[in-house]
Amino acid sequence: MRTVLHQLALLFLLLIVSLTGLAQKPEAFVIDTITGQPGEKTSGFLEVPKGIDEGTSIPITIVHGVRPGPVLTLIAGVHGAEYAPIIALQRIRTTLRPRDLSGTVILVQVANLPSFLKRTIYYGPTDGKNLNRVFPGKADGTLSERIAYTLVEKIFKRTDYLIDIHCGDSNEALIPYVAYYTEHSDPAVVEKSRSMALAFGIEYVKAISGRSKDFGTAVYSTNASFLLGKPTMAVESGELGRTDEESVSRIEKGVVNVLIHLQMVPGILAKPPQHVFVIRDETIRATDTGIFYPLVTRGSNVKKGTPVGYLTDFFGNRLTESRAPFDGVILYILGTPPVSAGEPLFSLGQLATKPL
Repeated sequence: MRTVLHQLALLFLLLIVSLTGLAQKPEAFVIDTITGQPGEKTSGFLEVPKGIDEGTSIPITIVHGVRPGPVLTLIAGVHGAEYAPIIALQRIRTTLRPRDLSGTVILVQVANLPSFLKRTIYYGPTDGKNLNRVFPGKADGTLSERIAYTLVEKIFKRTDYLIDIHCGDSNEALIPYVAYYTEHSDPAVVEKSRSMALAFGIEYVKAISGRSKDFGTAVYSTNASFLLGKPTMAVESGELGRTDEESVSRIEKGVVNVLIHLQMVPGILAKPPQHVFVIRDETIRATDTGIFYPLVTRGSNVKKGTPVGYLTDFFGNRLTESRAPFDGVILYILGTPPVSAGEPLFSLGQLATKPL
């Protein structure tokens, strides 16, 4: 009798373990027509239908882990001529192993495929709009607006955390930095965003305030995600259309740090650098169309009033000179001569040892 009871108890225990394992096994993760099975990587295209202008598609990859966990979205190519993040996500797709992963990683491999294929800076080749100035987009808008709408509806609303990865466009020389937003009705969203940005492991950290609190006028991809209550950060690593190893690997290492920080993969978090916070920044724009001559380089520390660059007409006659509006560091500066009125010449950041 004792033996029978022992066997029944053992069978009951095995049943409980089995049922627990089944309960913890993730279900398939589905985005539109793309289905990620547990323990697999699945790639495909999100379709942006034709509207008042042509349509396009967005290549994405779902890396679906074998254990439950959060959903992290990584985005590259919102600006199509920012190449280092696109190459970095291709490498992350190769190295990220589903069997090591708790949760799901969504890779938006190239968010703005029309701009990427046409090699355009800032603006989409179809509608002339900057994708990162039209969020949350419109279902019946122009192509850039429909790309933004598709990303928000199909990706942003499905994620728990989001990292939008940029670099200096093919005309910009830029120092690497990360950024997060400091104002939200839920302090936990701010703190999780800040912790994620610090974990990424880049020295310069921009603490952004003063953005729209209205989701309908979010403007930026990161602000749209943040206003949805998703801990969000941005990365800048790379410049001038380059795909240098330092810029690409910096992104790879930072993503791994965040995955460890979120307990999505095993590992020891790399010791972060001594962070320097950018507590204020200002972008100086061209008042004329012409040729830009920089007088300083990216990363230069300048005093208020320091000449940063000047603009000439197409005959070489000097038109305007731009000076630093306050003491700070050059976050990025034009690295190629052409400039149109209204476009950025440089961005200056004011530094502090901690955010305000």
